[in-house]
Amino acid sequence: SYNCQKHIFYLLSLGHYDALEPQTAFEFIKDPSVGQIALAFLQASFAYSGWNFLNYVTEEVVEPRKNLPRAIYISIPLVTLVYTLTNIAYFSSMSPQELLESNAVAVTFGEKLLGVFSWVMPISVALSTFGGINGYLFTSSRLCFSGAREGHLPYLLAMIHLKSCTPIPALLVCVREKELFVVFTSLFFSHFAQVNLLVPCSYLVFWAVLLGFSLYSEPVVCGMGLVIMLTGVPIYFIGVQWKNKPHWISSAVGELMPLHNQDICCIYFGH
Repeated sequence: SYNCQKHIFYLLSLGHYDALEPQTAFEFIKDPSVGQIALAFLQASFAYSGWNFLNYVTEEVVEPRKNLPRAIYISIPLVTLVYTLTNIAYFSSMSPQELLESNAVAVTFGEKLLGVFSWVMPISVALSTFGGINGYLFTSSRLCFSGAREGHLPYLLAMIHLKSCTPIPALLVCVREKELFVVFTSLFFSHFAQVNLLVPCSYLVFWAVLLGFSLYSEPVVCGMGLVIMLTGVPIYFIGVQWKNKPHWISSAVGELMPLHNQDICCIYFGH
């Protein structure tokens, strides 16, 4: 993004801002529809997930009531500015049609402006993914860890390392899960003060409307996502609601614990 920002001022100084003029920038290439607009909102809303990651690790944030809002208020405008400047750089060097036809916009951008040094762009994109992977592993393991403490997952996942105090079993499960996703395809923050119910209700209604329009526009893609989410319903009833499980299930989970406890030196972290 830093290279993009440097090229913004260079291109604008040369007069390459035709695509940014109002009569061109707001011209629709395709016929607009409510479904397509909803999909655009849906994709743009999750382009930056750092603000959401913080809500899952409040136990490990120092003074979360002060630092959590501060991190969110600083990161969202900063990332929005960087993303906006990056898009300006793209539209300053490529036409909207070229952007739509490109399989990798950053690579095409590098080929047009960097010449023989265009190989820098794919490497930079690959390096930038490490931050996202680190965030997903860090937060998803804490989700498994908290779920196991509440009894929603096997309590093996509620164990932490004796010295580093990290949820290693939950981390291992998340790493294996991500590996399977790669092979086969590709908030709640509890406040002491009561939150106005209008805020979460409005949030849910907003996303329900977006999801409805997205289903109408892309029924197959969004439908597959809903089916994957609904597979958690029977797992919840079997794993949580079903209290009188057969003895062999508890025995199987118990047999795993001494092995992992010995191998990775973990202790159970309860309430």
